[in-house]
Amino acid sequence: MDLGHLLHLLIPSCNSVVILALFFAYLAIAGSILPGEVVPGATLPDGSRLHYRCNGLLSLLLLIGLLGFGAKMDFVSLTAISDRGFELLSTTFLFSVLVTLVLYAAGCKSSNRGSSLKPHVTGNLLHDWWFGIRLNPQFMGIDLKFFFVRAGMMGWLFINLSVLVRSIQDGTLSQSMILFQLFCVLYILDYFFNEEWDIIAERLGFMLVFGDLVWIPFTFSIQACHLNYSLNNSTGFFFPTFLHPYNHTGWWLLSNKVELGTAAVVANCLTFLIGYMVFRGANKQKHVFKKNPKAPIWSRPARVIGGKLLASGYWGIARHCNYLGDLLLALSFSLPCGISSPVPYVYLIYLLILLIWRERRDEARCAEKYKEIWAEYRRLVPWRILPYVY
Repeated sequence: MDLGHLLHLLIPSCNSVVILALFFAYLAIAGSILPGEVVPGATLPDGSRLHYRCNGLLSLLLLIGLLGFGAKMDFVSLTAISDRGFELLSTTFLFSVLVTLVLYAAGCKSSNRGSSLKPHVTGNLLHDWWFGIRLNPQFMGIDLKFFFVRAGMMGWLFINLSVLVRSIQDGTLSQSMILFQLFCVLYILDYFFNEEWDIIAERLGFMLVFGDLVWIPFTFSIQACHLNYSLNNSTGFFFPTFLHPYNHTGWWLLSNKVELGTAAVVANCLTFLIGYMVFRGANKQKHVFKKNPKAPIWSRPARVIGGKLLASGYWGIARHCNYLGDLLLALSFSLPCGISSPVPYVYLIYLLILLIWRERRDEARCAEKYKEIWAEYRRLVPWRILPYVY
């Protein structure tokens, strides 16, 4: 019975398809018509540069206002996402698979020779589908890579807010829930304040689409999800409690009361603030350096190696110090859940593995690109992420 119910949940419902379609339609329309600063992207190998309308924050605030008005008029339910979490997860996953298959097929047929749309086909279908074959594919004039990451960050916030509304309605709002929600809201708002800094130069394939649309919103909010495992006595089949037919929407901080002392709250807040300071500070220094290599760092002249690599500020402490900030922020998202279960720390563990893998990949790329300049930078800054540890 439970296994059958689980399989039933894997089939997208009409409601989940409508929610996802309306969300994407809104983002496409709002992203195209709302005002916002138009910023140039990186210079591509053919000398061209794409331009991006950075109106994500306005789009987000307008959508929150529209949903609030709709809820007041009883047009929408603010708990629709928390009530249909697994349906939306499966729907979004299937969409990610389908859209990347279409991207692969369209890319293989493309004759465009520009850097953005030129297909890079290796002949390995799985590799090309996973990593993508075109850098900046578009649909009806919309840059899909920019669109999907914006959708993922907004989706993360709306999952969290839907859980928050559910906790208020159920009378289970706790100090832990407030801390978790506050940290996530600040992080996501900061992203949209600086969204032009996060335009990445990787081809768009399943890895990025799945990461943006599924992994970011549904895994980054796992601290709110109640994933305690239960055992069906009749079948011996283990599965998460929130999939149980009698508990579709049991969420972690709704179903688990965590009492935090004053010291724990202060430590959690300090972890978030330090993480944010390192993460945003390092990225800002890199952004400022790219625009003006002579700009001072921490009120001192920037130290530059070979005229290309910044070795001052955070970048003189560790070669990938922004990753340290990311990890501290992830830790601050999980700490409000206490230490009674490893489940809220799945995101942190995943991020640790991902960033170490990415750091190794970055090291190899930089060594090939900068050669002796990178060797000098490694000699001057020996630590990768965490000084005196790694």
